[in-house]
Amino acid sequence: MNISYNWLKDYVNFDLSPEELSAALTSIGLETGGIEEVQTIKGGLNGLVIGKVLTCEEHPNSDHLHITTVDLGESEPVQIVCGAANVAAGQYVVVATLGTVLYSGEESFTIKKSKIRGVESFGMICAEDEIGIGTSHDGIIVLPGEVKPGTLAKDYYNIKSDYVLEVDITPNRIDAASHYGVARDLAAYLTQRGKDAGLHRPSVNDFAIDRKEGGIDVDVANHEACIRYSGVTMRNVKVAESPDWLKQRLSAIGLRPINNVVDITNYILHATGQPLHCFDLNRIAGGKVIVKPAVEGEKFVTLDEVERTLTSNDLMICNEKESMCIAGVFGGLKSGVTNDTTDIFLESACFNPTWVRKTARRQGLNTDSSFRFERGVDPNDTLYALKRAALLVKELAGGEICGEVVDIYPNPVAPFPVTLTYEKIDTLIGKHIPADTVKSILNSLEIKIVSETEKELSLQVPTYRVDVQRDVDVIEDLLRIYGYNHVEISDRVHSSLSYKTVTDQSHQFQNLVSEQLTGCGFNEIMNNSLTCGAYYDDLQVWPRAHCVALLNPLSNDLNVMRQTLLFGGLESISHNINRRRANLRFYECGNCYYFDPEAHNEEKVLSGYSEEKHFALWQTGNRVEGSWAHADEKSSVYEMKAYVENIFARLGIAGDIIATQTSDEIYSVALTYSNRGGKILGKIGLVSHKILKRFDIDVEVSFAELNWDSLMKMAAKHTVLYSELPKFQAVKRDLALLVDQAVSFTDIEKVARESERKLLKEVYLFDVYEGKNLPEGKKSYAVSFILQDENKTLNDKQIDAIMNKIIANLQQKLEAQLR
Repeated sequence: MNISYNWLKDYVNFDLSPEELSAALTSIGLETGGIEEVQTIKGGLNGLVIGKVLTCEEHPNSDHLHITTVDLGESEPVQIVCGAANVAAGQYVVVATLGTVLYSGEESFTIKKSKIRGVESFGMICAEDEIGIGTSHDGIIVLPGEVKPGTLAKDYYNIKSDYVLEVDITPNRIDAASHYGVARDLAAYLTQRGKDAGLHRPSVNDFAIDRKEGGIDVDVANHEACIRYSGVTMRNVKVAESPDWLKQRLSAIGLRPINNVVDITNYILHATGQPLHCFDLNRIAGGKVIVKPAVEGEKFVTLDEVERTLTSNDLMICNEKESMCIAGVFGGLKSGVTNDTTDIFLESACFNPTWVRKTARRQGLNTDSSFRFERGVDPNDTLYALKRAALLVKELAGGEICGEVVDIYPNPVAPFPVTLTYEKIDTLIGKHIPADTVKSILNSLEIKIVSETEKELSLQVPTYRVDVQRDVDVIEDLLRIYGYNHVEISDRVHSSLSYKTVTDQSHQFQNLVSEQLTGCGFNEIMNNSLTCGAYYDDLQVWPRAHCVALLNPLSNDLNVMRQTLLFGGLESISHNINRRRANLRFYECGNCYYFDPEAHNEEKVLSGYSEEKHFALWQTGNRVEGSWAHADEKSSVYEMKAYVENIFARLGIAGDIIATQTSDEIYSVALTYSNRGGKILGKIGLVSHKILKRFDIDVEVSFAELNWDSLMKMAAKHTVLYSELPKFQAVKRDLALLVDQAVSFTDIEKVARESERKLLKEVYLFDVYEGKNLPEGKKSYAVSFILQDENKTLNDKQIDAIMNKIIANLQQKLEAQLR
């Protein structure tokens, strides 16, 4: 939320700099993400001064230029050549001095010493559009009355820079979602630090009804959905452009001014936190406003010209013929204020947060109004905001307040009663805060002390603090204002004996593997567990029906929990590729979530739901690029295979992993890893082009996803053993095998290890040949076998026996032939 530094000063007195204000707000829980300087006029009129034209003569070499001397408040006047027809001696004008930067849209130019038709000029006398204070270019600006030469133009025009603070509002602090709300907290902070904050807001005591007749009726059909509805009728208003002060207030926080009436409603929203809506009275058919649920299946066109289908759980503001507005969310296309509007009806209401939130999610809408209603606005502040808006309309657009003010509030919301004990304050905070300080902070937060004893306080919390309804909530507020930094860290350590849990072991292994991958050039990424449900449409591996769907998603892009880490990584790859970072290696460890509709039981809420921790790796681009010692080389899926199998080795489970070749809709080519019991541990391969196309990725991406929970169970059973380095020489034997095209090296390795489990230490492929001189459908593998006995030297008889057994099994199981 954007907060204007100057606007904040309308409600509280302070002399803090923008940086000091940012630090103060952050210390009381309103974290400020950034500060930006905003200038009402680009350049802030820097370098522009007021000057008096002393002389004005015609240029000898031009029929329209004039040579002037101008007093700029310095020891000597300056000579300026001016082309304006209205320049004359004795005038007070605005002068851009040498070095001044002037702006024209996005372009700028600097005033320099120049020669114009042979005469030197040391500045420029300016027109309105040249300095940004107007649009006229009929001639130079001639100021009325006398002005001291040398006066800065920004002081003459009262141009002040504003600063916008980006305040991050947590969901429970909707009371601070306005300038006055932030001012309340700031005043409490300043008061506790001995400063007179002087918190105030404009009075509405001047509000009065001009005519008793001319108002309209309101009927609220659902008081659960509409807690309070206030409104007033105003006639004979004049819709026009807003004054500069109002446009500047809205522009500073990023809002586009529209017209005086609409701008007032936006101003009140950001000033008080109370959303307003303004209807064109001539479009309220039957002269009556009706607040009621929509008809199931009703069609309604909103201001963005989108036709929406409503349900009976959507609250609508209607006239006697049709719906005009989705209550608390978005206005209708036909009922809003236009330049032809003369009579209006102002609405200030409090709608049920649950109704508004569900409607906003169903319709995919998120507005400034729904943001506040969803979190809970103060039902006892609707009348103040309504009267303040009505007074501003009278001031800026004229008109009359007609009829009685409508205020339907059948069940008034009372302040929240809370009992607070001093003992609990000290226990939770860990420090004794004097009773006088506690009561002072409570008063500064507008929390009323109803009664008190030596041990406890009976409080009434104002209704705008919807999140403060328990004693612990009040204590949190006390500590915010008292200052977290004022609670000293104790010199005593309270600890208990602990032991390593499964979670601790998993975290330890995760750190080991992360360090290993980081050393190989990988970067860790962390993606949102919420993802787009559309990614899972038409997939068999991860069906959309197995997604854990959110009941109230923030948007359609974040409406389900992820079943895989794949799509988050592809989003990261696409983001980097679009920014010319093509050579990427990523890894991520995170939870994935599943829903099994068949296992779900309505009586057991969590039945059918499960989650697993996965570990994933992505690789794309070049393995080597721009090296003087090595030619550019693309990364390959075989590198990814090595990284994955090194993870298995690091966990001590490499010998229990079986790899089989596979393919599915996610991978164009892949390996599936499983344990000896057949449980799948993960997959590795090249992501299919169909999946990559969704993310606008046109290069190969290698991807591996492992079930981290299953790997941890295997690693837990692994016992770390050590032995001395072998004293006896290893033996190497090579075989050239002719096999079918369908046979993979994994198949050969599996048969070899089944043939000799004890003495066969290593099997690796060092050559593959396909082509001439081989039968059709065949290929040649050159494979090395490393044999070693740790207790003695192998003799030829033992070696031949082992190799003959391996050859026989290869011939029998894979129909391999020796070449």
